[in-house]
Amino acid sequence: MEFNNITLIGMPTSGKSTVGVIVAKILGMDFVDADIVIQNREGMKLSEIIDKKGIDGFVKCEGDAILSIDVNNTVIATGGSAVYSANAMEKLAKNSLIVYLKLEKEELFRRLKNAKERGVVLHEGETLEDMFNTRVKLYEKYANLIVEEKDCTLEETVAKLVNLLKEGR
Repeated sequence: MEFNNITLIGMPTSGKSTVGVIVAKILGMDFVDADIVIQNREGMKLSEIIDKKGIDGFVKCEGDAILSIDVNNTVIATGGSAVYSANAMEKLAKNSLIVYLKLEKEELFRRLKNAKERGVVLHEGETLEDMFNTRVKLYEKYANLIVEEKDCTLEETVAKLVNLLKEGR
């Protein structure tokens, strides 16, 4: 499997940033966190962007930030809502292997205590369960590879991903 970059997608709290940094170190790649790119471009925290610009404004900022990322040999951790931007996902798909870190619904609910503070995109009237059901379909649509995180520690998730990548090369 040939690819320049590895892009991680998945639910909030699935470990995209943490797994991404470790995988980048193991594989000798660079690392970019799209959430940090958004914050740097906008000059405020994710939750502040949502408060100031609303959900649609945030999704646009996120898409624009991802479109601005021009890297090679890099692990890219996206925000959980990156899949709402078709343009951004299409760009990522052109030069990335897209890996979905699949988190079980119950684990998401256990881990995600304060969605608003974390800057999680929840549309008006949308519950966490609604968000989960909508996003799973999008993650599966865009993923080249799915890493099941069920009952895995962080280290086990990293090992699973690295092994799958090495098998595919």
